[in-house]
Amino acid sequence: MRVETLTGDALEAALDDVARLRIEVFRAFPYLYDGSVEYERSYLQTYRDSDDAVVVGAFDGDRLVGAATGTPMEHHADDFRAPFAQTGLDLSAIFYCAESVLLPEYRGRGIGHAFFDRREEHARRLGRSYACFCSVQRPEDHPLRPANYVPLNGFWRKRGYEPLPGVVAQFSWKDVDRETETEHPLQFWIREI
Repeated sequence: MRVETLTGDALEAALDDVARLRIEVFRAFPYLYDGSVEYERSYLQTYRDSDDAVVVGAFDGDRLVGAATGTPMEHHADDFRAPFAQTGLDLSAIFYCAESVLLPEYRGRGIGHAFFDRREEHARRLGRSYACFCSVQRPEDHPLRPANYVPLNGFWRKRGYEPLPGVVAQFSWKDVDRETETEHPLQFWIREI
């Protein structure tokens, strides 16, 4: 196992594998995402377009088994930036840690910490003061919630992240059990780095 920070051409080369991982990993609760390659290519364009983007890859040999992405907040989609308008925080001080996707058989090996460490290190090199991400909010009684599901709130809090009260984005995607896209609330978490 190795974890590498990818930028530039190496980032570009990894994006199709990141798309594959997003589709596979995000099918599980709480995301329940029924993704498509076409959507993924469009979504991941942000990382191609931003000179300051980063992908942290976890590799088993040459195979990408996990990835975490990030960009300066002002380079990300409007629906992720807009909820910050009420906070008074300067977007140019914030680095957005987007997804962290890791195949289940590789979890519990410290890779999640490495993902955050590498993205936060990249953000500091860019002169950012804060790192943030957002988490999908699902009701406790959601019919597809596995009985053994444990949210990652404890992990995030141990890393110093806290939810930003009232800072919630609404983002649409097609759930695995739906015919059409529906809107989903995403709670932002932040920490000073």
